[in-house]
Amino acid sequence: MKHFLSFFLLLSVLSCTQKKQPILGDTEFQKNMNADFKDATKSPLKAKDRKGFKGLDFFKYDSAYVVQASFKRTPDEIPFKMKTTTDRMPMYVKYGVATFALNGQEHQLSIYQSMDLLNEEGFEDYLFLPFLDTTNGESTYGGGRYIECDMPNNGIIEIDFNTAYNPYCAYNEKYSCPIVPRENYLSVKVEAGVKDFIKK
Repeated sequence: MKHFLSFFLLLSVLSCTQKKQPILGDTEFQKNMNADFKDATKSPLKAKDRKGFKGLDFFKYDSAYVVQASFKRTPDEIPFKMKTTTDRMPMYVKYGVATFALNGQEHQLSIYQSMDLLNEEGFEDYLFLPFLDTTNGESTYGGGRYIECDMPNNGIIEIDFNTAYNPYCAYNEKYSCPIVPRENYLSVKVEAGVKDFIKK
């Protein structure tokens, strides 16, 4: 009887081990995103899309897409209501402009700060960078992607396009997502970060 119970417990352990799949991803960012998307309490995926979900599709990490941009603060900007995919109109302010070289060309992107998050603990220094590029509608989500940035340091801000992610409404239409301002269009292919999601 003891041998039978030991064998049964061993089978149970092996079964649990086999069911628990490792979190996929080549970088910490990719692993964290995949872990959140697999977690039913955090995932924006619909139940049918989360079933059998293994991981998001990412471009291969490329250090050429980590840029050190010169940053110009725009302190006199007036807060505005940013359009979203729903009737929600969150308040943002243009925090500054980043200028950088990418793929042999100079570009500028506006960086925003959420007025709604300013008083939220842990988000006081949160900067929001939504952008469009020529991969949208092809290899990436048609509505553009987002990047989160740290505060600039001595007039320099790091933009890591490898951490570009899709708005949640790319996975589920119930979410309300800021629409990327047209001024933040890059006329180059940004083949870094998260690719488009193919819904089931």
